[in-house]
Amino acid sequence: MKKALTVSMGTIAALILFASLFAWQQARSFLDTAPEEVGQEVHIRIRPGMSFDKVAAALHEKHVITSVSKFRLLARYRKLTGSIQAGEFIVNTGWTPDQVLDMLVKGMPVQYRLQFPEGLAWWDVAKAVEAQEFARAGDFRQVIHDPAFLKENNIPFDNAEGFLFPETYLMDKPEIMTPRTAWDTASRLVKTFWAKTSPLWPAGPPPAEELRRILTIASLVEKETSVPEERALVAGVYVNRIRRNMLLQADPTIIYGIGPAFNGNITRADLRNATNPYNTYSHPGLPPTPICSPGLESIRAALSPQQHAYLYFVARGDGSHQFSKTLQEHNAAVAKYQLRRGRR
Repeated sequence: MKKALTVSMGTIAALILFASLFAWQQARSFLDTAPEEVGQEVHIRIRPGMSFDKVAAALHEKHVITSVSKFRLLARYRKLTGSIQAGEFIVNTGWTPDQVLDMLVKGMPVQYRLQFPEGLAWWDVAKAVEAQEFARAGDFRQVIHDPAFLKENNIPFDNAEGFLFPETYLMDKPEIMTPRTAWDTASRLVKTFWAKTSPLWPAGPPPAEELRRILTIASLVEKETSVPEERALVAGVYVNRIRRNMLLQADPTIIYGIGPAFNGNITRADLRNATNPYNTYSHPGLPPTPICSPGLESIRAALSPQQHAYLYFVARGDGSHQFSKTLQEHNAAVAKYQLRRGRR
């Protein structure tokens, strides 16, 4: 009896050892072997709040791992089941499970470029956002006019015009464009505005009306010149005209007032249309709001306009402008640059 018990105990021990060796061999095989010898890149999107098991199932479905349960055990052993990042990741079917797990925990999510230049009106920013697949233009429009959005982002105006900072952004691209993705995208643009402009007002942003004045002049500067050396000059012209109670007579403001329907030509009727609140040929002072998203240098120019006696400027045709102190000088410059170009 004792001999039989000894044999049984030996058999059990041998079975346990065999099972342990088999489990160890299976574990080593899982850890050391990629699903495919010649791997290929696979995109995996992990949504916020997604459980580890759902992540593992998605990886298994795309042939990035060979076993959900073994991948879960690996993550538990490394105490990383709660450390998976949200976002879109590029993994490879030629990677080991450890490499896949490291990417999801420590790797950089895929980011896409959203970019648009200085000087776009909000509806053109909305088009750019939609064309680059970050949000629908209609959702974007609603968001930047939403009082809750404006309050959350410290915008004291009726919409976010002037605060949609022109920049090249690296962002996560949504699977589906929704009102929420429009909100998040617009928030990123406005937060960048505040971050970029904060050094300009170390004591904090100016009061609402002063901020409106600064951004409106900056938007005019942005639309009128692309020559860096001229920005402060142009800002100074507008400041001088306002001080003298002269009409600004800025074509870009009329165009903004016409809106997306503008066909590229300003007519005499447009110049005389007093129902357009942005018609600075009819209404004195600055237009009601900024007319585009100005860049940082145009905002600097509006904060520190150059002091001079110029009241007029006209395009030379090469991107630069001729500045004049009197109407007589201005008319001569128009004849020289504009009329001559028209004859050509």
